[in-house]
Amino acid sequence: MAKILIFVFMLFLGITYSFSQKINWVTIEEAQELTKKEPRKIIMDVYTNWCGPCKLLDRNTFGNADVAEYINENYYAVKFNAEGDSTVNFEENTFTNPNYDPAKANRRNAKHQFASYLNVRAYPTIIFLDENLNLIAPITGYLSPKQIEIYLKLFYSNDYKSVSSKEDWENYQKEFVNKFEG
Repeated sequence: MAKILIFVFMLFLGITYSFSQKINWVTIEEAQELTKKEPRKIIMDVYTNWCGPCKLLDRNTFGNADVAEYINENYYAVKFNAEGDSTVNFEENTFTNPNYDPAKANRRNAKHQFASYLNVRAYPTIIFLDENLNLIAPITGYLSPKQIEIYLKLFYSNDYKSVSSKEDWENYQKEFVNKFEG
């Protein structure tokens, strides 16, 4: 009986841990410093406070244990409010949101200069940067864990460098095998 209770307890602990896996979010400034010490690609979640699909992406996709584990092991993850009032230092440039209105903190607000610099046009947008902080690709819209998996692995493995046509992309998708749950 004691062995069964211990087994059930350990199983519960394992299940709880797998569902409680969280992404280690950092600022873009921290990601830049971390890349100098240990080069990695960067994934950036560009969101707004009022955006429903952004909240779904955060809860359903970034809250998924498989997604969180893969990102934590292979990327530096940055969360950036595209209509926030933070000051961002990136590649020796300083970006602000001079038209930010605190009264609109949870509604549509002015677009941050850094979001414009990244050419963000919709929310959510997931930005991928290489180890040298060069833009690889922006991916717009909500992605489920299974939908984001192909991009996480495509950019991490550098396979994106061999995808130069629609046909290449279609072939890559056909051969890709999803492993993430959810």
